[in-house]
Amino acid sequence: MKKVVETSKAPSAIGPYSQAVVYEGRLLFTAGQIGIDPATGNLVPGGIEAQTERVMQNLEAVLAEGISNFDLVLKSTIFLVNIDHFTMVNAIYAKYFNDKPPARSTVEVSALPKGALVEIECIAAAR
Repeated sequence: MKKVVETSKAPSAIGPYSQAVVYEGRLLFTAGQIGIDPATGNLVPGGIEAQTERVMQNLEAVLAEGISNFDLVLKSTIFLVNIDHFTMVNAIYAKYFNDKPPARSTVEVSALPKGALVEIECIAAAR
């Protein structure tokens, strides 16, 4: 059984997708989050660091709504427009995980929605 997850604490979907989906009450799949401020619907100013921080806050809100958290993330994927941002993104990302971080892939892409510099998606266990 599939349950759609929605929260106003993260940006609304900007297309035909859900913020996240919980499967059988056990696995949560988030949509990719970019650095959109949910209050304004705009990318946060301040470049890659500000966008990454906002992405992690958005993911935290979606995970919480799906009855999960960063400790339960099993796999994540980071999409970067510029792989040279890897070190900065990695430092911010690391602050959100304990000593047992999830499996992760990081890839460089040619572009992201709304001109974002970073997008992150997760698969997590749900409580």
